[in-house]
Amino acid sequence: MAHDHKLILASRVEHTPVFNEDGWLVGHIKDLSIDRETGQVEHAIMSFGGFLGVGNRLHPLPWSILRYDAGQKGFIVPLSRQELEDAPHYDASELEEFGGATPDVKLAKVFDYYGQFAAPPI
Repeated sequence: MAHDHKLILASRVEHTPVFNEDGWLVGHIKDLSIDRETGQVEHAIMSFGGFLGVGNRLHPLPWSILRYDAGQKGFIVPLSRQELEDAPHYDASELEEFGGATPDVKLAKVFDYYGQFAAPPI
């Protein structure tokens, strides 16, 4: 008997596909950014672009803008491919700073950009 529940292990979120609202695959979840004090997921780090893992850009998507679609077995992001192209993105070494001592400038860019898509500030 299958159980319908909302919880998922973080390890199962990694590699989950992300689609735009038109159903196009735009990336995969690479990692999660979790607030150390509250334990809440703040961002899904989406791998976007590139070919066979080369040239991928990492997009910290506010968790609040993602919606899980059981039919597609993936997340839906309410942005077009062009809006994602224009979004703040980082390479792997830059993204490490999200957990470092001075992430404020990078986070401010993310909040400013996604705020226009109704992502609430954290």
